[in-house]
Amino acid sequence: MEKSNQTSPVVEFILLGLSAHPKLEKTFFVLILLMYLVILLGNGVLILVTVLDSRLHTPMYFFLGNLSFLDICYTTSSVPLVLDGFLTRQMTISFSACAVQMFLSFAMAGTECVLLSMMAFDRYVAICKPLRYPMVMSKAVYVPMAASSWTIGGAASVVHTTLTIQLPFCGDNIINHFTCEILAVLKLACADISINVISMGVTNVIFLGVPVLFISFSYVFIIATILRIPSAEGRKKAFSTCSAHLTVVIIFYGTLFFMYGKPKSKDPLGTDEQDLSDKLIPLFYGVVTPMLNPIIYSLRNKDVKAAVRNLVAQKQVSQ
Repeated sequence: MEKSNQTSPVVEFILLGLSAHPKLEKTFFVLILLMYLVILLGNGVLILVTVLDSRLHTPMYFFLGNLSFLDICYTTSSVPLVLDGFLTRQMTISFSACAVQMFLSFAMAGTECVLLSMMAFDRYVAICKPLRYPMVMSKAVYVPMAASSWTIGGAASVVHTTLTIQLPFCGDNIINHFTCEILAVLKLACADISINVISMGVTNVIFLGVPVLFISFSYVFIIATILRIPSAEGRKKAFSTCSAHLTVVIIFYGTLFFMYGKPKSKDPLGTDEQDLSDKLIPLFYGVVTPMLNPIIYSLRNKDVKAAVRNLVAQKQVSQ
């Protein structure tokens, strides 16, 4: 693990967070804490109604329950660490804890990419092949589909986390980020990371390129089918069943592509602003998107709103 006699293996990392911008730390602590509470409440309610309301025992809401649970897991793997960093002058994390946090974040992100594709397929069958929907999307099909999303995301994360922790970290141990974000950690390795870069490129194709193409083609067929519906009311009803999913997809993938596809600033005077944006954009992706998901599905879905009202009414009656 050693690079030379003057260095020793890294056993812990220092997370910089917003230490270079101390005036922003208290503001962001309150903001992120409130968002995290909304994530727990909103996604928790969605999980509750999809389990308790028998009318929501359908493939679409089963996937939605999985998405809500995934968002809770994803944010819980990183947000408490971010909040602690805002309160601690020098936030440190052990090598093993960093590896666990890196694994969980990557696994949840990968799982969500695949899960959103599964949800797009569900909407395609429901709108384009409605008569075959009960047979194609039976419980024997949609449960393994959801399970495979978790399996694929977890397997990819195992590969990348293993490749990363096997690298020698024998010099700088300062991660210029809120959490153990895998790209930020790779920058600290004192060895050739070409294998990691290649594997990340392959993963980007599998988890970004393929799902986006699949979802895009699905919605081409969905929109074409909706436009062929003769009545305006019928078109509106059909589109309302997939508009929430489409909105979530645009926010999720739009943020991802902006985060990893935007050009780096070559102006040295803009380095500080570039550094701050490189931290805040992933934070938006990791906190704002999971917070918006239950809000979008609640506002755009009459069944969910009715289920929430019934749940509140039953609670009041029981009291």
